[in-house]
Amino acid sequence: MSLQTTTSHLSAITKVEVFRVPPRWLFVRVEVADGTVGWGEGTLEGHTEAVEGAFLELKERFMGWDADNIEDIWSHAYRARFYRGGEVLMSALAGLDIALWDIKGKRLGVPIWQLLGGKVRDRCKVYGWIGGDKPNDVVNGARARKEQGFTAVKMNGTESVAWIDSPAVLEATIERVAAVKALGLDVGIDFHGRVHKGMAKQLARRLEEHQPLFIEGSRCEEPLLPTQAEEIADLSQMTTCPIALGERLMTRWDFRPYLERRAIDIAQPDVSKRAEPKLR
Repeated sequence: MSLQTTTSHLSAITKVEVFRVPPRWLFVRVEVADGTVGWGEGTLEGHTEAVEGAFLELKERFMGWDADNIEDIWSHAYRARFYRGGEVLMSALAGLDIALWDIKGKRLGVPIWQLLGGKVRDRCKVYGWIGGDKPNDVVNGARARKEQGFTAVKMNGTESVAWIDSPAVLEATIERVAAVKALGLDVGIDFHGRVHKGMAKQLARRLEEHQPLFIEGSRCEEPLLPTQAEEIADLSQMTTCPIALGERLMTRWDFRPYLERRAIDIAQPDVSKRAEPKLR
């Protein structure tokens, strides 16, 4: 017997399509019986084919279900399986979830942010990302962002660092941050989990010596891997630099150990990987 017992004919899911957009994006298009279409994103860098496969499985499972029952669909997709969670499934589920919210908003004639409780502010400050995967020429990137009107940027802090590396690595990081800050920009630093604990402690302390770089809106993002709750909590106690984390945490349960340990100052859930708009 189907777990789906009540379905409105007009809101029944009739079509689910997946679209790859080079170099790394993945979008899902969901259509219901009355012709309303919703779009979502389920991008997971480097694992596009895997997420696409998960989308196809979700497509077969929920064809004909009522698109209005977003929570029911999410709960069944996540809970009604022995193996649950993980980056691939949650990215696919996020794309589907966002598309369903898009459909609901269109059918009701209101934006999704209204359905989720309305706005909190009229304006917010944003930063511009500079640099690719390696922090080669952050100054030119920062200068370009400034010309675009940004007053804050986020930059790569360093390339991969050995367990115990040369002090020159620390110096190079400090020099890059100082050079960007000299342009009159606030600076956020992203280490992408490339720095091991021993070096992270040294780097955090060295950055504190240059507090003017970080007092205003700056942060150290993911200095360690996001699976290291105890280590990140220890680092948080050693530095006054705010710690931001969350890009690779998939659900609210993944965030829990960091919040309980007061290990982070800024939670950064990634919308396209966490079955948003609601962080469950």
